[in-house]
Amino acid sequence: MITLGLDPGISATGYGAVVFDRGSLTLERCGVWRPPQGLEFPVRLHFLFERLVALLGELRPAAVSVETVFAAKNVSSTVKLSHARGVLLAAAARFEIPVFEYEPRLVKKALVGYGQAEKPQVRAMVLALLARQRDRVPLDAADALAVAICHLHSRPPAP
Repeated sequence: MITLGLDPGISATGYGAVVFDRGSLTLERCGVWRPPQGLEFPVRLHFLFERLVALLGELRPAAVSVETVFAAKNVSSTVKLSHARGVLLAAAARFEIPVFEYEPRLVKKALVGYGQAEKPQVRAMVLALLARQRDRVPLDAADALAVAICHLHSRPPAP
């Protein structure tokens, strides 16, 4: 079963697909989408939407897991992040893939044991759990993989 995790952002959106099979996790694919600088905001959103639609068409995951919006000091950044999440959720809806949302603190606590863990700590735990491509996982992709792993550990076991 493939689960796709997403770490939304308007400048950088991390994605990571994890396969869960017979109790083990395997990295399927991960990366970061970075809309080109200078694009108008709606075009940046379209860029993210199109990238996710293409990836969902290839992978056909059983679930998509996404980080929720955290309360940031900069309201403008929070609103832009919400827009990015919205287009990603719309892309998943196009494929009728169930979406599960997790708070960033819960994801960090589930993987690292500490809700205030820093990005490098999250990446280290993701790499330890996946034991593959250790030097090729960007921080935003590691966060996306962490959301996918959190979902796989949170869901009820299959009958």
